[in-house]
Amino acid sequence: MKQSIRYLKTADDLRLAWATAGSGPALVKASNWLTHLEYDWDSPVWRHWIRFLACNYHTIRYDERGCGMTEWDVGDVSFPRWVEDLECVIDAAAPAQPFVLLGVSQGGATAISYAVRYPERVSHLILYGAYAVGWANREDEDGRRRYRAIVELARLGWGKDNPVFRQLFTSHFAPEASPEQLGWFNELCARTSTPEVASRLLAARAEIDVQELLGQVSVPTLVVHARNDQVVPLVMGQMLASEIPNAEFVMLDSRNHILLEDEPAWERFKACVLEFTGSRASEERGVEHAVFRSLTTREREILGELIEGKTNAEIGAALFISEKTVRNHVSRIFEKLAVTSRAQAIVLAKDKGFVATPTKEKE
Repeated sequence: MKQSIRYLKTADDLRLAWATAGSGPALVKASNWLTHLEYDWDSPVWRHWIRFLACNYHTIRYDERGCGMTEWDVGDVSFPRWVEDLECVIDAAAPAQPFVLLGVSQGGATAISYAVRYPERVSHLILYGAYAVGWANREDEDGRRRYRAIVELARLGWGKDNPVFRQLFTSHFAPEASPEQLGWFNELCARTSTPEVASRLLAARAEIDVQELLGQVSVPTLVVHARNDQVVPLVMGQMLASEIPNAEFVMLDSRNHILLEDEPAWERFKACVLEFTGSRASEERGVEHAVFRSLTTREREILGELIEGKTNAEIGAALFISEKTVRNHVSRIFEKLAVTSRAQAIVLAKDKGFVATPTKEKE
């Protein structure tokens, strides 16, 4: 699986990076905090999100202004610009319409604004960990003080060599993350933006208020929220679900704002999204997913042996090839399926209806 990265010029002449990957029904993901189109592809925090979306949809995503591969030298980081940027990406990508629109975290407010403005273009609206009202507009004085402290911390400590400043921030996004995942997240903070822009973006999030638009959403909407989200309180998701007409609400048992690959909540999230968008039907009929079409006959044989739990040596003996050749094939399988381990390849194969090619019996 590969992605294609391009650039466009926004309405205010900013260079914005966007990418496409996968096939199937079109899905556009509104930008959210801390992304990098290339770095995310292999990260232990975002790669399972990207793989899931690209395996099931023609996925369009982008780095927001001031972050990732998009231009960092930016003057205006206000909410109206975020909506304009989403419009520009959709116009440039020209996805088949209507398409699925996904808003994660503050990207939810952007997605809501777009869906109200262009309901005929959106088939399904999915909001995960999202909110309609930023901290500055909530009736929570303690919360506002905490948020102002975080903004100041970002301005003063974001670019320091010591990651402790950034970890105070990132640990809230994924409190159950492993040391590897937290280390990657800390590194992303340094790679994706400057201290000044990071603090300005955080401050801009606090001013979000699209509550008056909620009653105007007319497209089918799914709201998903983690029960103990440490960044966006559950009540924010409940507000969305109660004020968007006929919205479906799903609560996940997790503390993580960014769902991690090995937690049960991630499996439930995937199932909810597929069911809501009607993308489960082909798998229920036993149709193998298109992600496996790039595999050669030999690679299909080897993937089938991996599913059986065989070692490289055992696979080599069964197929009359060397263990080194098996390793090379396994590496190519991982690359094509966008996975990094046997366990991930096996889970993907089982989830996506892989049909193993029988190995030849010994004469």
